[in-house]
Amino acid sequence: MSPGESFDTEVKPSVAVADVKAAAAVADYEAVVNEARDASDLESNMTLREALRCYPKAVFWSLCLSTAIVMEGFDVVLLGSFYALPTFVRDYGELQPDGTYNISSAWQAGLSNAVQVGSIIGLLINGWASDRFGYKKTMIAALFAMILTILVPVLSNGRIEVLLVGEFLMGIPWGVFQTLTCAYAADIAPQALRPILTTYVNLCWVMGQLLASGVLRGLLSRTDKWAYVIPWCLQWMWPPGIILACIFAPESPWWLVRKGRIEEAKQVLRSVTSPYHTAFDADKATSLMVHTNALEKSMTEGTNYIDCLRGVDRRRTEIACVVWAIQNLSGSAFMGYSTYFLQQAGFATERAFDMSLAQYAIGFIGTVGSWFFMPHFGRRTIFVYGLAILFVTLLTIGFLGLAPGNASALWAVGAMLLVYTFVYDITIGPVTYCLVAEMGSTRLRAKTIVLARCVYNVSGIINAVIMPQFLNTDALNWGAKTGWFWAGMCGLCFIYAFFRLPEPKGRTYGELDCLFEQRVSARKFKHTAVNQFSEGHHPGASSVSSDKRVVSIEHKEFS
Repeated sequence: MSPGESFDTEVKPSVAVADVKAAAAVADYEAVVNEARDASDLESNMTLREALRCYPKAVFWSLCLSTAIVMEGFDVVLLGSFYALPTFVRDYGELQPDGTYNISSAWQAGLSNAVQVGSIIGLLINGWASDRFGYKKTMIAALFAMILTILVPVLSNGRIEVLLVGEFLMGIPWGVFQTLTCAYAADIAPQALRPILTTYVNLCWVMGQLLASGVLRGLLSRTDKWAYVIPWCLQWMWPPGIILACIFAPESPWWLVRKGRIEEAKQVLRSVTSPYHTAFDADKATSLMVHTNALEKSMTEGTNYIDCLRGVDRRRTEIACVVWAIQNLSGSAFMGYSTYFLQQAGFATERAFDMSLAQYAIGFIGTVGSWFFMPHFGRRTIFVYGLAILFVTLLTIGFLGLAPGNASALWAVGAMLLVYTFVYDITIGPVTYCLVAEMGSTRLRAKTIVLARCVYNVSGIINAVIMPQFLNTDALNWGAKTGWFWAGMCGLCFIYAFFRLPEPKGRTYGELDCLFEQRVSARKFKHTAVNQFSEGHHPGASSVSSDKRVVSIEHKEFS
């Protein structure tokens, strides 16, 4: 759409009266539109400080549920780091001709892939269960399943086949956590808080990684099985408290609106907002949800997985899937295997664990730092520039691999790995969670996130197959030169993001619906003015315009 071009789109009366009644228990839909317009203006103009004051309880409940991701980040690092833990390798590995023990690249890939396959099953279950039973019940069921499945690796007692089954079973509830927490954060938060609450999910992942590295470093001196059993047992710390929080947490108001439970949605909004914020009106906020839901129903009728691949939602699903896959395709496998990688590169075991601990601490700082960037820079800007810097970093790691065994080169590799982690966790790491939560329509959000995470897990399976081949001494044994391969992949990711990734910053969900419906180019999302309301029309009517007052020669940002 070029500057000066404008058009009005009115959806034909495909939204019947029955659809309107199902969307909201009101007779006068025009009144709903007027209230929704007021709520949209309030949300669009709400600053971060105002949003925190208005939605304090929403922030609290979102943070509580997202903490479940700590468990997954914890175990993922455990598994990758155990390959560098002498006690674990002795108990689960095979004796080599030289008298040492080693876990083959095939078994390393099998254990990691078992988690990914289990997660994919959990993801698909979540997409169905959260839509049918709600977010709370689904989350509680997954947490109870987590408590039971942790028993399997704890009791595996050196039997790698049993450990494989345990990793698969634990992956199922993790698949639920991976997407439900992100969708809940996007549903319960206003526009200004979406970036922080969705990216907090990534922070929980980093916190799990940091905790796991610290625990393993503290147990490194142990020579018995408790060196790896204690870390597994520590995962039981999290579920009881999160289950208790889920019992008292409110249900997603968007889910309630989709189910036609309008009054309950209003009660939820009143319960998560401050009564002292006089400008907020729960009735108007609910009307905005009702209008957005009806608008999306006029564009796509269904809420099934297949509907994510139809019409305008196909593009939204594609972007969400590729963006999440980019997390795995841009070289992040180095972080998951960092301890083992550094050990193979020549670091002593203690130093390898020290460096990985520093890596995850830097990741924590980077994720928190992203919260200060996102209000000022767009998601797209941070994502694209982040990929460019990661590309250069990976190239550098590859070149450093040309000097194997050189002490200076070893420390340079370690330093570049820390740089990679910081850049990753201040750019594409956290921003991905925000993007994926915003790309799907509200009616298909949970399933869009599920499909995107499935693609992420499939790409994770590929990583789990090739990384042991790159690093293991009984395979390619590339070491730091693996950076060249990932630099090439990162370059391809950059090209995709530049041409296909839109900018959702500052948009309500209804505005995003209109932009996607009108097939606005990804690079023009930022500057296209949107009006999701039409004067006196039935739900689904919308107008989108891009004129010189908004898109000036200076490319003034729409906000």
